[in-house]
Amino acid sequence: MYPEEMVKPMKAELTDAGFQELYTEQDVDTILAKEGTTLVVINSVCGCAARNARPGAKMSLDNAKKPDFLVTAFAGVDKDAVTKAREHMFPFPPSSPSMALFKNGELVHMLERHHIEGRPAELIAENLKDAYNEFC
Repeated sequence: MYPEEMVKPMKAELTDAGFQELYTEQDVDTILAKEGTTLVVINSVCGCAARNARPGAKMSLDNAKKPDFLVTAFAGVDKDAVTKAREHMFPFPPSSPSMALFKNGELVHMLERHHIEGRPAELIAENLKDAYNEFC
């Protein structure tokens, strides 16, 4: 578990951009039961990947088509929500950071850590925009 003061600014990067935080298994199930598209960002303290993941997720929203719902849970902090979200991301193995786009509760696009790490935020955003244009 990470100290709250450590993760608070990292959480704020997404919540200030309109992402809703998920804390419980029920939070995850409720949002994924909604009709429409949902972007789930598993946030992380990892400087090598998360430092570009959060800006990439935010930049992706500068697009004509975008998800109906934006949500996030923090790996190592929001354990119940992260575990439940990862169940919905099967068959992909757990990784953080990661981003998943769901349409009507079905996983339609996945960015695992290895798709994020070492890539600039702009490239991450373009990957997500392509998914939005196809599924949103």
